Amino acid sequence: MNLDNTTSTLKSKQTIIKTGLHIILTTDEDDIRPVYLAGNFNNWSTQDKEFVMKRIGTGVYHFKFTHDFDYPETLLYKFTKGDWSEVEIDSEGNRTENRSTTQHTGVQKEHVGRWRRNWLPFKQNYLPQVLLISDEFEIPQLNRTRKIWALLPHDYDTSGESYPVMYLQDAQNLFNENAEFGNWEIDKKLAVMSEYKIGKIIIIAIEHADEDRIQEYNVGRTILGKGQGKKYIRFVTKTLKPFVDNNFRTKKDRANTGIGGSSMGGLISIFSGLRYPKVFGKLMIFSPSLWVKPDMKIKMDEEQTEDTKIYLYAGGDESDTMIEHVKNFKERAIASEFVKDKMKINLSINKEGKHNETYWSDEFPKAIEWLFFNTKDN
Repeated sequence: MNLDNTTSTLKSKQTIIKTGLHIILTTDEDDIRPVYLAGNFNNWSTQDKEFVMKRIGTGVYHFKFTHDFDYPETLLYKFTKGDWSEVEIDSEGNRTENRSTTQHTGVQKEHVGRWRRNWLPFKQNYLPQVLLISDEFEIPQLNRTRKIWALLPHDYDTSGESYPVMYLQDAQNLFNENAEFGNWEIDKKLAVMSEYKIGKIIIIAIEHADEDRIQEYNVGRTILGKGQGKKYIRFVTKTLKPFVDNNFRTKKDRANTGIGGSSMGGLISIFSGLRYPKVFGKLMIFSPSLWVKPDMKIKMDEEQTEDTKIYLYAGGDESDTMIEHVKNFKERAIASEFVKDKMKINLSINKEGKHNETYWSDEFPKAIEWLFFNTKDN
């Protein structure tokens, strides 16, 4: 691609004017997805509609900063296709460093060799430390034991930092390469996030109860019968969280504590957030089994004074009612007198999404970023 010819073409179309900074991007891999600018001027938000580039030709994009734009001393930025899973990389698949300029006018010419796809490739040295907390962690509320894992940032042993924590259900399918139905590959996704310094987090992964999974994730009386979910929630809140906070360097407050899961694991995570809003300030809810209790009451069991952030995901190819259920849940949550103005809900819908680990894997880092590290929404 000849950048000089591209600039000349832009001038001839009166796209370039004397004021403001213009960025012209050429790419070797062109597709229909829009290109966004993420940088130190928008908290590195990867899908900021105010910083989407205009496609002006095959593999050619243009962006002009407004005349009254408040420039940082040095403008730092990267190009993405909408999130860090699809950020720019070089032609060899390596991470690119932040681009920079101190110019406030003129034309900045840039080139992208490739785009990352679904967070891959990843670097081995950024993989989280996977620690088996216990093969038989006692659950006194249910009189049984469970295998529980901790995924710690790759430099946990040397950093001295404290970290936010996300409690996730169904650990068997989160990072196990031999999982029957595939896995979320959260270890690989966390590696890429760590490489990009998006933010480091501790994941506590709780294995499900095999044949008792449905009963354990079911709360109260539903169409599935009487569940043990209330006891399970008390275990996570009253037993597991204190243990984790006492044995790892965690940020203990609700703003840095989340819970999440998919399907029935998503359902129990919703109940956890509603029953203990003083404990969980972030909910990551993927394809929740809302059909189990479609008349669920959107009511906090404790007085809540701070915002709860909910990342709610559904796929259009999961069931006939999945999207309807999650949209209805969002609307009822927003309208509820108990939580009105106290919830921020990001509803993500993939019209082609199926009810499986592949789609939840793709959504996981987007959810983590929005819930914990997107300061524009905090």
